[in-house]
Amino acid sequence: MKRVLLFLITNLAIILVLGVVLSLLGVDRILDEQGVGIDLYNLLIFAAVFGFGGSFLSLALSKWTAKRLTGARVIDNPGSHAEAWLVNAVQRLAEQAGIGMPEVAVYDSPDVNAFATGMRRNHALVAVSTGLLQAMNEAETEAVLAHEVSHVVNGDMVTLALIQGVVNTFVIFLSRVVGHLVDRVVFKTERGHGPAFYITSFLAQMVFGILASIVVFWFSRQREFRADAGSAALAGREKMIAALQRLQQTAASPLPDQMAAFGIYGSKGRGLRRLFMTHPPLEERIAALRAND
Repeated sequence: MKRVLLFLITNLAIILVLGVVLSLLGVDRILDEQGVGIDLYNLLIFAAVFGFGGSFLSLALSKWTAKRLTGARVIDNPGSHAEAWLVNAVQRLAEQAGIGMPEVAVYDSPDVNAFATGMRRNHALVAVSTGLLQAMNEAETEAVLAHEVSHVVNGDMVTLALIQGVVNTFVIFLSRVVGHLVDRVVFKTERGHGPAFYITSFLAQMVFGILASIVVFWFSRQREFRADAGSAALAGREKMIAALQRLQQTAASPLPDQMAAFGIYGSKGRGLRRLFMTHPPLEERIAALRAND
């Protein structure tokens, strides 16, 4: 499975690194009550601190990460008519939506895509690819920009971080409970934690992380429907439908793996792969907009 959420990848990496570091420092031993049991209360606090910490660290770094991953160039002084139109369109939509002016950026890519990210709704980033500017007319591009502005208005980045924080917390908590049980019951470790605890916890963390990500992917798909509806309200329903139809006609490609959740377009999938899609199929998004007529 190639395309995954930015937060899933980043948070799993952060949590795994923290887990290894804390284990090497012996911090996990404070969760081992008298060398016999496991202190579930302290474990839950531990899991929540690092679960939410990893998620909000990812959110805080999201604009910086997005710029580095895509090579996005923020438009400070428009150098062309297209850039001036882009900045003016985002400004108009932001004012209409009642948020602060986002940073507007363009990144070089033949792919037809755009994304929005940022920790605060009044200090967000909206970026489009050069491929999108070439493939879409102004009406369609405006609809895409309205879609991204709607993500900002809806607070989708923060909500996703909160959901990911809850998911991370339970992944950390349950993986260590499983590791403890295997260490005690299967390998009969009587005091402290043996190698089985760390190995099992690591493997359980990976498995639970993948399973829990289904919840995050589901939310990501639902927020796309809401952002489409927001775009219809800001720019017009027919414009948004036309933009989605244009995506159907182009050889659009998702963003880099770490940015997949934030674009206008995501990967395709059938069967079980559908559970791990960041975006609903384009035909379903078009049908949802038409159903709201």
